[in-house]
Amino acid sequence: MTTVTCIADLRALARRRVPRAFFDYADSGSYQEETLRANRSDLEAIKLRQRVLVDVSTRSLATTIMGQKVAAPLILAPVGLTGMQHGDGEILAAQAAEEAGIPYTLSTMSICSIEDVAAETRTPFWFQLYVIKDRSFSKDILERALAARCNTLVLTVDLQVLGQRHRDIRNGMTVPPEIRIRNIIDIASKPAWAFSILKGKRKTFGNLAGHVKGMENVNQLAQWTAQQFDPALSWKDVEWIKKIWPGKLVIKGILDPEDAKTAAKLGADAIVVSNHGGRQLDGAPSSISALPKVADAVGNDVEVLFDGGIRTGADILRALALGARACMIGRAYVYGLGAMGKVGVAKAIEFLEKELDVAMALTGTNYIAEIGHHILADTAGIAAAAPAPAKKPSAPRTRKKTAE
Repeated sequence: MTTVTCIADLRALARRRVPRAFFDYADSGSYQEETLRANRSDLEAIKLRQRVLVDVSTRSLATTIMGQKVAAPLILAPVGLTGMQHGDGEILAAQAAEEAGIPYTLSTMSICSIEDVAAETRTPFWFQLYVIKDRSFSKDILERALAARCNTLVLTVDLQVLGQRHRDIRNGMTVPPEIRIRNIIDIASKPAWAFSILKGKRKTFGNLAGHVKGMENVNQLAQWTAQQFDPALSWKDVEWIKKIWPGKLVIKGILDPEDAKTAAKLGADAIVVSNHGGRQLDGAPSSISALPKVADAVGNDVEVLFDGGIRTGADILRALALGARACMIGRAYVYGLGAMGKVGVAKAIEFLEKELDVAMALTGTNYIAEIGHHILADTAGIAAAAPAPAKKPSAPRTRKKTAE
């Protein structure tokens, strides 16, 4: 039996157990994957400042995100097609997050629907929205999210046009899989995966059921989806969302300080520094290299979350030191899901939290609020560019009452 001790082990196991088309869908980046690689290499280049003989006996990972108490500064990010990594994948991931005391974010392009996830969980989860050309769909799905007790909306803004992912094209990636001899052989060699999918509630995009004509035809659905990405998307759409969404609003896909300032000005509760996991603009800066300037630009006006390349607890510590309040993970938990289902997601969360705890101890840190750029070694060349930490952790802004 394979011993699994870290996210890298989960990835290796998922690669063996999930059909190549779906593994590559989650694992790959756009075009030449320069930004995908930079997300990891730039994180690894940041070195931590080891401290000794500091009392770290009272360590705690607990913190708040937009006023919500969480067990750790960690959020499961929205990932499309999660239910094709393992049957009922979205439900299982949401349950694992709930049991760990951290937020889960459901993607618009999920296999299980909003209602499916709500029926199998007890606490409110977050919902991610792509604003598409069909604004009536956006309005309808937000109403469904509210009815399902979603309390936070993550608005993804970096997908006006779709970055090409070469691996998806080569693999004939569709939902369900495109019928190719290679795909059939691949699936036949992974009976545990096939059985989990057969047992799952759905086999295609649950949130689109009842809205898109021809749902039974995968090619028609794919064509509809591709045509719905809206290059006319603008800040006016954020204002529109603010008017119809009573809960908390998170804007995901910010890399530029000016965009961060605009998001804060329009009333976002939080922004996510993200390059879509290296899946959109290839050649864009890594998320971690963009984080310090973005965090410095908005100060305490809006909470800053981070997304991009997190594979270890030390990565989380690095992002927090450079100005993030919490980190989103996508691939890290998807690898766990593909490898071992719900147990794998729980293990991914556990690995990251234990690694973060140890990294905090060895940098002389007891509490999340104490983390700042002072825990980074000067050899990284990034500490000097990071915003100086506040003397005391800032309290969440007081805002009008939002939906529970």
